[in-house]
Amino acid sequence: MSDSKRYDDDNAVEPIAVIGMSGRFPGAKNIDEFWQNLREGVESIVSFTDEELTAWGEPPEWLKNPRYVRRGAFVSDIEMFDAAFFGFSPREAELTDLQHRLLLECAWETIESAGYDPETYEGRIAVFSGIGINTYLLRNLMSDPEFIKSPETYQLSIGNDKDFAPTRISYKLNLKGPSVSVNTACSTSLVAVQLACQSLLNYQCDMALAGGATIQVPQKKGYLYQEGGIPSPDGYCRAFDANAKGTVVSSGVGIVLLKRLEDALADGDCIHAIIRGSAINNDGSLKVGYTAPGMEGQASVIAEAQSLAGVNPETITYIEAHGTGTPLGDPIEIEALTQAFRAGTQKKGFCAIGSVKSNIGHADTAAGVAGLIKTVLALKHKMIPPSLHFESPNPRIDFKNSPFYVNAALSEWKTDGKTPRRAGVSSFGIGGTNAHVVLEERLEVRGSEFGDAPNLSPRTPNLSSEVRGKMTSKPYYLLPLSAKTNSALDAMTANLVEYFKQHPDLNLADVAYTLQVGRKVFSHRRVLICNDNREPKRVLTDVQEAQNRPIVFMFSGQGAQYENMGMELYQTEPVFRETVDRCSEMVKSGLGFGVRGQGYLEPRTSRPNGFCPACAVCD
Repeated sequence: MSDSKRYDDDNAVEPIAVIGMSGRFPGAKNIDEFWQNLREGVESIVSFTDEELTAWGEPPEWLKNPRYVRRGAFVSDIEMFDAAFFGFSPREAELTDLQHRLLLECAWETIESAGYDPETYEGRIAVFSGIGINTYLLRNLMSDPEFIKSPETYQLSIGNDKDFAPTRISYKLNLKGPSVSVNTACSTSLVAVQLACQSLLNYQCDMALAGGATIQVPQKKGYLYQEGGIPSPDGYCRAFDANAKGTVVSSGVGIVLLKRLEDALADGDCIHAIIRGSAINNDGSLKVGYTAPGMEGQASVIAEAQSLAGVNPETITYIEAHGTGTPLGDPIEIEALTQAFRAGTQKKGFCAIGSVKSNIGHADTAAGVAGLIKTVLALKHKMIPPSLHFESPNPRIDFKNSPFYVNAALSEWKTDGKTPRRAGVSSFGIGGTNAHVVLEERLEVRGSEFGDAPNLSPRTPNLSSEVRGKMTSKPYYLLPLSAKTNSALDAMTANLVEYFKQHPDLNLADVAYTLQVGRKVFSHRRVLICNDNREPKRVLTDVQEAQNRPIVFMFSGQGAQYENMGMELYQTEPVFRETVDRCSEMVKSGLGFGVRGQGYLEPRTSRPNGFCPACAVCD
């Protein structure tokens, strides 16, 4: 296959949009904190005191061992599961693996971040996810003598087996697409992303959640270093550095929501980035051992993803590497990347490379999605975060003759003005299952220097161009909020006000639309009135234990009508306007005259047959 054919954009697979993200990583309770840490070069692998380690149950003899490393990374607040929100009894929550719980919470947050309510969404939403080894069961539940005597073995299985993590999400959120457990060790969550893309491309679903979770229990614990093993001897991950000797095992949870790009554009979704192509494979037996990385397998999966994406590797300017910092893994990874890139370019030193493991350690099944989310955020912000602890290159890596350099400082992600920013994300699992994804930035303006970038409008009802052209902006917007408890409603209100302060450039119409259409409705409700200064003027209503109640425009009569009464509704509410126009045409076909003035909004002094003047649109 020639290079021109191999990288033919016209024959590439259909792109997939990333429209929602959520995560919990060491040092970061959400995606915003995660990006801030990445941008500022924060290392979230921390040192533990002997007192902390003893309190968390580390054997005293380990602490005296000179090979014991007192460092690790952990996710905070793992015990703060809102059982009642998801319909769990306290006992059911207690019997459920922490990884199940956090994955469920992040799934909910991801769908909300995309502005959808699964209960009202008409399409099918799939789930592809995986979790790590269940240390909660082994070190918490099984250590309780009373628990061992418990007859709740079936509930225990549902709450702790890997098989039930994705299907529980589908059940609790009412998702009706494919729901599949994915487990390929370290590459699990990026393999889940690739399988989700395939499900979308095969039209088995309309949106897909993909990700993974690994939570180590106890969280504050070190480890015994073993020569030649994966963990680092000093608790630092120095990917691609001359002193790189391993990584640090950590925890993390991450999920993304994917959708076919064509559908995301049509629906006006917020598109964080675009997946141009993805691939998975396995090394087979052509390597030194079962746990060893395979150069040929890695090179093959990277080349396949680039080919499916239809992009020449010369246009890819960042790689989020697997980057474990091991003496064997790093040189093999750069050799495999170089082999894949050399099929399309001979340029040297043009592509930055980094590893999120230098920030948060190796999150096992969540490692791949952590790298994906990092890269999506980098594309959005047009900045490449630093890969930490890099001082001098590993002498076994020939960076000078490769396309790559380690990005050791925060840098602007520059572009040549002809090609959008593109990146690759790799994740390689013990056992040989490799995954690679090619990402591209979502461009903002049609007719820009890149030519055909989509110009996205807010997600609004499908209106005719005539109606849309005659719409005027509203002076005020209604912002509905709802929650399951009063305290949650108050917290939600405060969060919204604070969010406005932090994001002064928000499109208020988009916010109002998302809150009205893209949120599940609960019994405790509140509506705020807000105008363009982003300050809620007052609470319009505060309803507790409300049931579903339809809302209509009502003109009660009894002499209350007045001139121009309905003009503002007609000017600012597209659905109201289109309905009035449609009814006018129906009346005109039956009576021979319409119910609108010649100028649509111009009142007429003569109104035949006694039509009222209320709307200022009558004949």
